[in-house]
Amino acid sequence: MRPTPLRPIIVDTLIAVAMAVVAVLLGRESRSQGWPDLDGRAYVLVALAHLPVALRGRWPLAVFAVVQAAALVYVTLGYWPVVCTFGSMLALYTVASVRRVRTALVCAACMTGMWAYAGVVSHTPSMASVLGQALLYCSVLVWFGHLAQRSAELTRRLRAEQTERARRAVAEERGRIARELHDVVAHHMSVISVQAGLARFVFDSRPDRARGALGTIADTSGEALEELRRMLRVLREEDPEAPGRAPMPTLARLGDLLDRVRAGGLPADLAVAGTERPLPPGVELCAYRVVQEALTNALKHAGPAHARVELHYGTHELTVRVTDDGRGVNQARVPAGGGHGLIGMRERAKLYGGTITVGPRSEGGYEVLLTLPTSAAGRGRNDPPEDLPGGSPEDRPEAER
Repeated sequence: MRPTPLRPIIVDTLIAVAMAVVAVLLGRESRSQGWPDLDGRAYVLVALAHLPVALRGRWPLAVFAVVQAAALVYVTLGYWPVVCTFGSMLALYTVASVRRVRTALVCAACMTGMWAYAGVVSHTPSMASVLGQALLYCSVLVWFGHLAQRSAELTRRLRAEQTERARRAVAEERGRIARELHDVVAHHMSVISVQAGLARFVFDSRPDRARGALGTIADTSGEALEELRRMLRVLREEDPEAPGRAPMPTLARLGDLLDRVRAGGLPADLAVAGTERPLPPGVELCAYRVVQEALTNALKHAGPAHARVELHYGTHELTVRVTDDGRGVNQARVPAGGGHGLIGMRERAKLYGGTITVGPRSEGGYEVLLTLPTSAAGRGRNDPPEDLPGGSPEDRPEAER
């Protein structure tokens, strides 16, 4: 059986001790109610009728049996029956909240019988009142215990559904990333194929151009392997009915994205620091998608605000910072761990070995900060041979992307 968590045991222990103390204090009024005073034997029975409740979460039926037996002996010895009722009632509620209704009804019948027995032993003049109280209390305890059980079951189902939805959201986002990475790898393979054909064609007549083509093949194949390794970590099933997809966006298209955001009513500007250079297509796509999601969130949630996108090209990393200065923004507008957009941003950053932080700024507004390593971009891409087809990197941006 799975062990009971520490915190419920502590709480139940405190409850059991509190009930025992209340029972002892109530027992001191026994003589004023026409019953014998509590002696040592009575105190032991009072303890047995209440303290086992501390273990009700682990053994509910056993606890109910123990406290009922202690109460039965207590009543048989002629002590005031009311003193030993608290533990039995809580034990019955616990059984109703964790066991089937049939089991709870059997326990309720036992408790009702014990109350009736107490009425007989004490020669009460109103047995009807005793039975009525027993049936009422037992019915209420069983009903509320059953409601607690249903509530707990609904809570478990809700958590399971939330977990499943989050898993599906991650799977869907990884599926989209996988399709995009597939396009990246296919592009690299196309470049390699063209350059290999060129090298073979000019191998004898232009050895220098053949060497340049082979160098391009080496660089491109290295990047393709990087993308392929990332893609293999994203396990998915290809949808054969997936519609045709538009070309992947790059950082060069951030201007168009900002124009669309401005048209939607959110003023936004772009700042670039460092030396711009071609980056691995997957890294550019990741940065573009994160900027896109951050601006979309600002457009939807920031209210009247101004957004700013900052790109910083470091030696070995790209830093993307998207901020807005929205006023009166609810800090919980992007729930932690929730939302397909936030899940997508985190998955993309993780896929490319980067880090991302999302949250409110101390001066107001919101900030998304993404850092991506770009080591694949520096492997000789900025210094290709002068006689390669397409000329310098500035003359052939599409070939590099």
